[in-house]
Amino acid sequence: MSDRGLLFLFSVVVEIASLAAAGWLLVSGQAGSVDGLFLLLTCLIVAASFGLYLAFMVRRAMEPAAAPAAQTAKSGAAPAQSKPAPVAQS
Repeated sequence: MSDRGLLFLFSVVVEIASLAAAGWLLVSGQAGSVDGLFLLLTCLIVAASFGLYLAFMVRRAMEPAAAPAAQTAKSGAAPAQSKPAPVAQS
């Protein structure tokens, strides 16, 4: 499996886990305390950051492949310029 594939799957798992934890905090009523509120905000920030990363990965994967750069000069194709002869002063 490629690195990008592994990172994509890991990001999806973290996204689901953080959203599930945020949902559990809301359903169980633990988000009503100060500690629960900060834990809820932390879960949502982690979900947002991994969600943005997933959106970037998907957008990048959907872009067409860039064409290879054209070769500007091949070695030996252009003749070497000779130095001008020195001017003799009399």
